Amino acid sequence: MDPAAIMITSLPNLLTLSRIFAIPALIAAFYLDSFVGNWVAFGIFAFAGITDFFDGYLARIRNEQSVLGQFLDPVADKLLVAAVLMLLVAFQRVTELSILAAIVILCREIMVSGLREFLAEIRVGMPVSKLAKWKTTVQILALGFLLTGVAGDILLPTGWTQTIGITLLWIAAGLTMYTGYDYLRLGLKHMTDEPIQNDDKS
Repeated sequence: MDPAAIMITSLPNLLTLSRIFAIPALIAAFYLDSFVGNWVAFGIFAFAGITDFFDGYLARIRNEQSVLGQFLDPVADKLLVAAVLMLLVAFQRVTELSILAAIVILCREIMVSGLREFLAEIRVGMPVSKLAKWKTTVQILALGFLLTGVAGDILLPTGWTQTIGITLLWIAAGLTMYTGYDYLRLGLKHMTDEPIQNDDKS
């Protein structure tokens, strides 16, 4: 079998790909009856969050870490978060000033992706900081609460799920700005330290 095919079909990479494949299912869930759709969307997102933990864990214990996996993992995470944020705004579960928090998170993800691409070209790694991991945890919790929406009122007092979700979203946005600045500072350091290669022979 083609080594590339074996790499793609390894269990850790399949788990990572499942987060990308979960996006169309999440979109469909938003068009279901509100209570059913909310819980289905939450279930899909929760499953995706679980795969985010196990893909890296399994890759390490099975010795199946790969360049493909290192590429797919952050891409899958960013696609999923971006899709959920856009859906929440489109269906007015994130409104008014809270949209700014969503914009901050999206812009940071785009910036960090660009920085990683630049640093990869000059063979410099950009490890994930502990604070960035906390940011991701808070962000996932925020999106989980917001996905349940009014359906969450079954478990908590009316309006609490929305309030908790929006509060956590703002906290995630604050952590996003702080960690984004750290990554940008690292990137700028290498941009100013690295000489620019001029390929113009004329």
